[in-house]
Amino acid sequence: MKRSHLLIAIYLTILSTLSLAQTSERSVDLSASDGTRLKATFFAAAKPGPGVLLLHQCNRQRKVWDGLARQLASSGINVLTLDYRSFGESEGEPIANLPPDKARAVFEKMPSDIDTAYAYLVAQPGVNRNVFGVGGASCGVNNAIQAAIRHPEVKSLVLLSGNTDWNGRKFMRSSASPPTFLAIADDDEFKPSITSIQWIYSLAANSGKVLVEYPNGGHGADIFTVHPELVGLIVDWFKTTLITTPGHAPTPKQAAKVPAEVALLDEIDQSGGTAKVSKQLQQARQKDPTAQLFDEALVNFIGYEHQQGGDTAGAIEIMKLNVEAYPKSPNVYDSLGDIYLAAGNKELARQNAQRALDLLPSDTTDDEARRKAIHDNAEQKLKQTASPQ
Repeated sequence: MKRSHLLIAIYLTILSTLSLAQTSERSVDLSASDGTRLKATFFAAAKPGPGVLLLHQCNRQRKVWDGLARQLASSGINVLTLDYRSFGESEGEPIANLPPDKARAVFEKMPSDIDTAYAYLVAQPGVNRNVFGVGGASCGVNNAIQAAIRHPEVKSLVLLSGNTDWNGRKFMRSSASPPTFLAIADDDEFKPSITSIQWIYSLAANSGKVLVEYPNGGHGADIFTVHPELVGLIVDWFKTTLITTPGHAPTPKQAAKVPAEVALLDEIDQSGGTAKVSKQLQQARQKDPTAQLFDEALVNFIGYEHQQGGDTAGAIEIMKLNVEAYPKSPNVYDSLGDIYLAAGNKELARQNAQRALDLLPSDTTDDEARRKAIHDNAEQKLKQTASPQ
């Protein structure tokens, strides 16, 4: 290396070290609305600036964000990372040890806990309460989008390897959606995460959106280990959308490519779409009787999300489409039975639960634990729908 180049490298290293030295980080204890202790880390910038809340994936904890948070703080952005209750150092029995009903309760309390963390970040000296960003990985993707729905001062999103619910998708399609940076790796252990991120990218109404796709890297913030440059891309993104041009990002010259399945999922998600996709499926099977156009699990999620969002009629049509596509799957019948039961149609709920049980002995797709879960759920519906003696 030339002496001049060596001196420049040393100078840049010193500048970077000085910048980091001017920032600070501290662990903080937050109190949730019900008194549960939540652990967080605040990374303060050296001067007043915007804030970013980072929400971890549900197979990790807040420290996966440490490297990104420090670089954001050194660039003038205040950051708070949070351990959800029952994760990391926050109070609560570890999520992996909880039975389904208690685990569900943890997830139901996440929005309130996230708002507690958000309120703490807003209240810190030097944090611009009018310009915020939120980043999320895996389950943190939906948490981040829901936070943006609740807080219009969120001007930018970063989403890694995850999905969002029906209300989240409606928000992303709207003019209120902020500029969004998305990233995935093709070797993600949770395959639906890949399609989900591509789908969110495709439906996002804001033209300031970027999708980065790597051939490898794993799930969520794990990508940082394999592709450390992703940290720099996210730092640049938040600097642009929170400091240089708050709430705005340039429209990329070329849109990212997404698979055809994404458009089908978007069709299914909207009123009248199931009939159109059913017709496409019938046409595809005239050429190939085994043709599949979409992922069974993803469409199952969409159906439940519609039911939970109050669109029971739409949920029934979505689940019926899944039955059409996967007629040998016991799970699709069990799920359709759930929706019929929620709609008050006990007879159709019973019929579909029985069909799920009939198919279970020949089911080679699901593992033993899943087959047991389907069996137990279907049996429960039969008991609920049994005629009184």
